[in-house]
Amino acid sequence: MELRERNKLLYDRAGFGISLSDYDQPKPIENLTQSLFPKQAAAPLTVVTAAAWAENAPRKEMDPQERKEKRMEMRQLVGDLNLLWLNEMVQTAYPLLEKTSLFWHGHFACRIDNPYFQQDLLQNIRSNALGNFGDLLKAVSKSPAMLSFLNNQQNRKQHPNENFAREVMELFTLGRGHYSEDDVKEAARAFTGWGFDQSGGFVFRERAHDEGRKKFLGKEGNFNGDDILNILLAQKQTSVFITQKLYRYFVSDTRTDERRVNELAKYFYHENYDIGKLLEKMFTEDWFYDDQNIGAKIKSPVELIVGYMRTVPLRFTNEKTPLQLQRILGQLLFAPPNVAGWPGGKNWIDSSSLVIRMRLPEAFLGSKEINLQLKELDTDLAEASEKMEVHTQQFNLARANPDWDNYVNYWKQQAEQTLPKSLAAYLLPFQLPPEKLDVLKKFADKDSSEEYIKSLTILLMEMPEYQLC
Repeated sequence: MELRERNKLLYDRAGFGISLSDYDQPKPIENLTQSLFPKQAAAPLTVVTAAAWAENAPRKEMDPQERKEKRMEMRQLVGDLNLLWLNEMVQTAYPLLEKTSLFWHGHFACRIDNPYFQQDLLQNIRSNALGNFGDLLKAVSKSPAMLSFLNNQQNRKQHPNENFAREVMELFTLGRGHYSEDDVKEAARAFTGWGFDQSGGFVFRERAHDEGRKKFLGKEGNFNGDDILNILLAQKQTSVFITQKLYRYFVSDTRTDERRVNELAKYFYHENYDIGKLLEKMFTEDWFYDDQNIGAKIKSPVELIVGYMRTVPLRFTNEKTPLQLQRILGQLLFAPPNVAGWPGGKNWIDSSSLVIRMRLPEAFLGSKEINLQLKELDTDLAEASEKMEVHTQQFNLARANPDWDNYVNYWKQQAEQTLPKSLAAYLLPFQLPPEKLDVLKKFADKDSSEEYIKSLTILLMEMPEYQLC
């Protein structure tokens, strides 16, 4: 694989596609990998301040009408946070940070209507996305969003609630089958008393905590919640479980090489769960660029939307359009389908969603107005969509304003006879056979060089191959 092709694959996996300037000036993989990591902490994305939340949070003394209005306001703010983060993915100079944060957003799946808690959880994720997994795990576990979502606010020594303890093991660290029901019960006792106050700050309520001795994963002691998390981090299976998920996310969701995963997991464990070091090692391995890994991933809806918005680029005339798109494509940020998050992979595509995906480029970049009849969603996602005020039975793809100038000027440098092949190499994960290129040439608009470039781009984005990276 040539250096430019390697650069493109890395930008596709570690971000949301390669820019024309980066495509024009490929870098050695080691240098490129190092340049992907931000040099400073992620700036917070804020839709509500702590002071504003403390002043306006829902209160018991509110009457029914006030509560209804407050719920509507909270749902609107969660939608605003969705759009703010999506725009950060589009505009960021460090897409690896947002791409990895998107992974953790699915790993630590959480769906609640509280915008301040969701904002706090997102900041914990983005602050630690490329840092230490132990720090990330502890920050998320003590966040009001997760403690609320997994019912640990109700976890008291008289009546232990096992939900939080179970998901910490099954979904966040070890994976199913690597703990017993007794471990769940004992961990739940250790997490008793963990909760949050009205302002969202973590609190440890000593009176609600079970001080008795616990037996957990072969160890015995007067454990508290921090002890349980430390014991989980000491398990090598935690490193294996997290590495497997990162491998499927960044390398291939269709084929997992267990030998390579185990090698990476040993490295991850040895490096004290340093996420950045694990990704750097993964991205600089020769096998990462093997032919079998090219096009081995299906773009998630958010990756697809952000990729559209970055490639040309474009802006939607209706700022709510990205929310509607997420809903119809099946990945609404801050509204995962369940506690396990989005299953990903082939689950992103079915017969109807593929048709919708292939019609989007003409709606965004062309001149057609397209009406789509939305298919029925599962109850949970439909409910979440309604709460974000994006539920509608028929969706008109609102017009977008693409900025073609830089894109067209760049590709004008290509000779007309080589343009289809060159554009395909830029937009698709692998080269098209000559017969498909001939079809593109046949249907492309040749009224001018500008229209030829635009129409070829749209035709390529409408191909099934564009759904892969």
